[in-house]
Amino acid sequence: MMRMLAIETSCDETAASVAATGPRILSSAVYSQIDRHRPYGGVVPEIASRDHLRKLPSILEQALRDADCGWGDIDALAVTRGPGLASSLLVGLSAAWGLKLRLGVPLYGVNHLEAHLLSTFLPENAPDPEEACPMLTLLVSGGHTALVRVDGPGAYRVLGRTLDDAAGEALDKGATLMGLGYPGGPAIERAARGGDPHALAFPLGRGGERSQPSGSLDPRLCFSFSGLKTSLLYRLRDDPGLARGDALKDLAASYEYAVCEALALRVERACREPSIRSLACSGGVARNRRLRARLEQIAAEAGRPVCHAPPEYCTDNAAMIAGAALSGIERDAAVRDPQDIDPVLGVE
Repeated sequence: MMRMLAIETSCDETAASVAATGPRILSSAVYSQIDRHRPYGGVVPEIASRDHLRKLPSILEQALRDADCGWGDIDALAVTRGPGLASSLLVGLSAAWGLKLRLGVPLYGVNHLEAHLLSTFLPENAPDPEEACPMLTLLVSGGHTALVRVDGPGAYRVLGRTLDDAAGEALDKGATLMGLGYPGGPAIERAARGGDPHALAFPLGRGGERSQPSGSLDPRLCFSFSGLKTSLLYRLRDDPGLARGDALKDLAASYEYAVCEALALRVERACREPSIRSLACSGGVARNRRLRARLEQIAAEAGRPVCHAPPEYCTDNAAMIAGAALSGIERDAAVRDPQDIDPVLGVE
């Protein structure tokens, strides 16, 4: 049985995990920096990288301790190579390369987005990829929004993606305009409880139907959230009272509905492809209860099972990095030179 130690430092979570072939997750330790970034309303790269340096050693020790194993029990290493923040990625990449030299074990660089796509298969009761694929996965997080056809580990095709902001960014910026704080997704979800999602009409990002994305992307399956944020800005400018008292519940619920429905409409269209066997959702925004319920409705109407990534594996974590590395060992060679794992920056 191979034991792999994985490291994730792409943004504002410092994480380590030990997993065994299967994959079987033996431990998952995560330190979130949310409290450090909350006063600034978003992630500050310099603060993030310094916090990774401070916390990574203890997080690694915690992952080993929780898995009941020592450094000598580790057979391989995995690390996030991107996309992400350059300074944060370099902390994990440097630590992983140092451990490789010290332990004398192979190291695998993992694409952060692929790890999110494969997080659906991490639980013990997860579907068999051969039976669940082709799978339509909505990858929706703070920095990424895409519809991806997953034909199996290593076989992906992007069907549509955001043309401007990601859904998570729309939630963060919307929460800031409403005075709800950071991170925006959970803040809006809390504020929306008891509110009427149909009290106010917001645009559902229909700009993607009129534009012409490059490559093979289907414009009907692309997303746009810039108009939604602008609409919220103008509403609050014209009526500041919407962000106070009971009116805030309706405002938050209506805005949350618009984000979730914009995502759901594209998923519903893509689900009409007869070859799709199942539907999945991964990434931080996938924890939203309204979105999950809407996708379950779409899957039921299409007669297909829905496979949500577990909430603990939706936000950034190292368990998904280990799982992706273990699923790809047979098709990807181990990294043999530090230049082979230069960080992949920005959005892929």
